[in-house]
Amino acid sequence: MEVLEDPCSLRASRMGGSALCLPWITSWAGLDGAAPAAGGSGVAGSTNHPGERRERGVRASPCDCTMPLARRTGQIPESTWIFSFREMTEPWKGAVGCLGVAIFFAMTIGIISWQALEQSPEEWVLRGRAGGMLWERRRGALLLRALPAGRTVAVITVGGVPAAEPPPPRDHCWHDGGQFCYAWEEDAELRLSLEPPPAPGTECYGVRWTPLRPDVTLKNCFSMVNVSWYGGASVRAQRWPLNGAESHAQPFVSGDFGKNPAGYGPVLERYFLGSTGVTVTVASDVPLFLSLESNSHFCLGTPAGTAVPLRYLLCVSPDVVAAHRHVGSQLAGQARALPDTTLLGSPIWWYYGPEGSAAKIKRGLRSLAKRLKRHHLQEGVLALRERGTTVLAAADHMPSERRKRHNSTHAWDPSLIKPLQLSITLSPYTSIASPLFLRSLRDGEVASYWLSLQPQSGGCSVPLLTTWKGRLCARLNVTSKVALSWYLARAQRLRQALGATYMVFEGAEGNAFLEQAVPPPTELVGDRYTEALAAALATLGNTTVISAGAGSSHLPLFVQMSLLRSDWSHAGLKGVIPSVLHYSLLGYNFFIPDAVGGSLASDTPGDPELYVRWLQIVTFLPVMAFSTPPWLCCDAWVVNLTQQCIQRHRDFVVPLLIKYSEEWLRLGYPIFRPAWWLSPTDPTAFIIEDEFLIGDEVLVAPITEKGQTWRDIYLPGEGHLWMDTNTARVFDGGTILRNYSVSPAEVPVFVKTS
Repeated sequence: MEVLEDPCSLRASRMGGSALCLPWITSWAGLDGAAPAAGGSGVAGSTNHPGERRERGVRASPCDCTMPLARRTGQIPESTWIFSFREMTEPWKGAVGCLGVAIFFAMTIGIISWQALEQSPEEWVLRGRAGGMLWERRRGALLLRALPAGRTVAVITVGGVPAAEPPPPRDHCWHDGGQFCYAWEEDAELRLSLEPPPAPGTECYGVRWTPLRPDVTLKNCFSMVNVSWYGGASVRAQRWPLNGAESHAQPFVSGDFGKNPAGYGPVLERYFLGSTGVTVTVASDVPLFLSLESNSHFCLGTPAGTAVPLRYLLCVSPDVVAAHRHVGSQLAGQARALPDTTLLGSPIWWYYGPEGSAAKIKRGLRSLAKRLKRHHLQEGVLALRERGTTVLAAADHMPSERRKRHNSTHAWDPSLIKPLQLSITLSPYTSIASPLFLRSLRDGEVASYWLSLQPQSGGCSVPLLTTWKGRLCARLNVTSKVALSWYLARAQRLRQALGATYMVFEGAEGNAFLEQAVPPPTELVGDRYTEALAAALATLGNTTVISAGAGSSHLPLFVQMSLLRSDWSHAGLKGVIPSVLHYSLLGYNFFIPDAVGGSLASDTPGDPELYVRWLQIVTFLPVMAFSTPPWLCCDAWVVNLTQQCIQRHRDFVVPLLIKYSEEWLRLGYPIFRPAWWLSPTDPTAFIIEDEFLIGDEVLVAPITEKGQTWRDIYLPGEGHLWMDTNTARVFDGGTILRNYSVSPAEVPVFVKTS
């Protein structure tokens, strides 16, 4: 056998290293014609014909590194490569391993880069014509986007579900193009649906979150970044917009600031309006929690441990005005009715005299009426608070012999205060020491007349006691027809006996069950107590005033605003205009503002400047109310100014209110409007809280800062002209008047001239 020089060694020597070869030993005979030895060819299913080799002039080598590439058929068998790798030197094995690891890391980095750079962090989950909903992976948020511009109008951060897990593009209801459904296993389920639009140009989406376990607490937080929000609940220091307000998570129920200053006020609706043209309307049967986190977001949630779905309607319109016209103005439906508009021109004078006895009250009312007549303020309403009403009513219900003996010369006669009219005040509370409550307790009729706790297993009903003006009381059961009929009949008899024209009902707000941390019955969940009481009081006629509003803006009732502090803060004077805009936006246009100067004492003595600036604001509101007559506060100049303001209210403001009340009846538009009503796309208008419009034609811009005789005034409505009623100067709309001079006796009022 002849041994040939190994070509692998030659190649290795040329390359300066080793070569990857498949060594074997064969004989010339094998190459010239005999069958190759086992493993010689290494190509499965192929033949090696000597004649073919001779024709090419190729001499087979016992170790030909290029042989596998020179073959015309098949691939190199796996067994050959495995066998060859085993025969590799250690350096080559390491090199191949490193190459594989490098390829793996390169692929991993490429995939991560593609996901981070190429794959969008947002994914469409439901798309309509005017907008659509997306899911943002990074923070676990729903985005509402308006089309075709693609601007984001609402960002809703989701709590209570694994935010890192994004919903897929297709879900278990993907076959229906109008819905999107997704479930976070064992946590919560989300269902989005396209809803019928309320008007052309507006698109609505139903949002329903359902917890799948009782311990899951759902929470949807609406961002305030680049969005101003309005509506919802009134707060102690009212802000416009709501972005500047702060409150912890608590039941979304109307409340009394006297009992809970950190709670929500007496007028609220489950409706929120954003400056981007988005509205949020929460279903009335959802036990709702709300928190306000100043300049960050407001959050909607459900009570912990209840597994109750969170449901709301999300709508998007071209701008904020279109959104409110299409959605917010229809909150109470179409059946709207007006209260007694004669009260608009009648200032209310709250009785401030002694209330120790009926005789003292009668003398005090006659004295006040004489003083008003002396100052030429004799037209209006004398209003008794609840204590004075109770004392006077008790005297009126005395047996005739006793009444003659104690009060024969001081019998009450309504004609003694003419032309002033009388207003009395009642509430749905009764003291547990009153004969009325004791009689119902004795007769076993507690549950029929008063809110009660039902026994779980037999036994008697226990009255649900609460406090009202410092006394332990029971509250009227508005779910009982017997109780309501008795209460309304009693109010009617009292009005007739005292000759009262108007009746004010305090204490309509709040949920007594929630105050006692007791789950309310189904018929009294949320603000259903306020709704039921308002509906019952509306049957007494349109001369009724109520202290709260929730789902009752369509009823012919006046609403008494909350009491304010006698100072310049947002809990005092600065809170008047934000409250006006809040009430009117929610449909409560016929309100009675707190008395001029504020009803709650401040740390400082009476401030004549505060009294004057307050007087100037209420001149342009529905009703002017006073608890401190001007002659007790200030000098003769202020008394004369009060006369002028009352006259201006009757001659200038009341006709405007009548005009725009007809528009409210037809369309539901607010009578008192924010600056953005005429400038719906101007960001400057979104945050103005010290001006208001009456309809579309009058702008009122009072002074609300102590000691100032100038202010900046924003004139809305680009393309319009505004005339200052004090100077007759005309200015362009869509501009700001810087450092506009205002004397102490004036309030800037502009009338639109085009």
